[in-house]
Amino acid sequence: MLLSMTGHGESRSLDGDRAVTVEVRTVNNRHLKLNARISEPFSALEPELERLVREQVRRGTVQLTVRVERPKAAEDYRLNLVALKSYRDQIAAVDGVPPLLASLLGLPGIVEERRPSTDDPSEGWPLLSRVVREALDDLQTSRAEEGRMMGEELISLGHGVAQHLDRIIERVPIVVSSYQERLIERVQNLVEGRGIAIEPKDLVRETAILAERADVSEEITRLKAHLVQYVDVIAAPESAGRKLEFIVQEMGRETNTIGSKSNDIAISREIVEIKGLLEKIRELIQNVE
Repeated sequence: MLLSMTGHGESRSLDGDRAVTVEVRTVNNRHLKLNARISEPFSALEPELERLVREQVRRGTVQLTVRVERPKAAEDYRLNLVALKSYRDQIAAVDGVPPLLASLLGLPGIVEERRPSTDDPSEGWPLLSRVVREALDDLQTSRAEEGRMMGEELISLGHGVAQHLDRIIERVPIVVSSYQERLIERVQNLVEGRGIAIEPKDLVRETAILAERADVSEEITRLKAHLVQYVDVIAAPESAGRKLEFIVQEMGRETNTIGSKSNDIAISREIVEIKGLLEKIRELIQNVE
């Protein structure tokens, strides 16, 4: 089953005095790279969080956002009476009229937020790890769905390559026969009326030389084998984007060799079509884990 390197997952939970929200986004990358934004003091748990990510993601850039918040309570706020009295007295000294206290509440330093004592990150780990795993499971679901669609398209493109290869296989014997006919015709035109005799064995030898030079049977066999392996890897239980990259690279090498050996317009056209399909395959598998 193929997995896309692009996906999104999220999860949230409220437990006691903590609200945890986790969001995970991934994009393609040849290696695994984690970018984490974690509420303090839980950033100290980043190595453990990276371990959880590595359990499910092998390649790609992972953006992990973890927000841990405490619901606000009345006891979290207090009035700074010293600052409030200072503001009131200073304003009264200017215009002689004490201002309404309510009008001073928005001034800096009047309302103070009491921060709780620093949390011990290890105490929040059970909740944090559970929510992160849930977000990663959600991420995997989206990656698997996109991977399924990519797999269907890759199979379709592989069938296209096989169809063009079949046309090449049908054309190869015709190329040798056509060359033999052209060779005989040219030789006859050259020696006509000159009293020169051409031995049939010489024509056979020249035709054999071309047939050997243009022999692409080994390349065709290898390309067909690569196509079989290509389908097997796509259908395998484990996503293997790098293996697909290597296979398609070998498919391209065999295709180029067939094109260079076959001095035939019809085969060249099929080669161009195969190269176009391989390029589409390469673009797709760049996003396969």
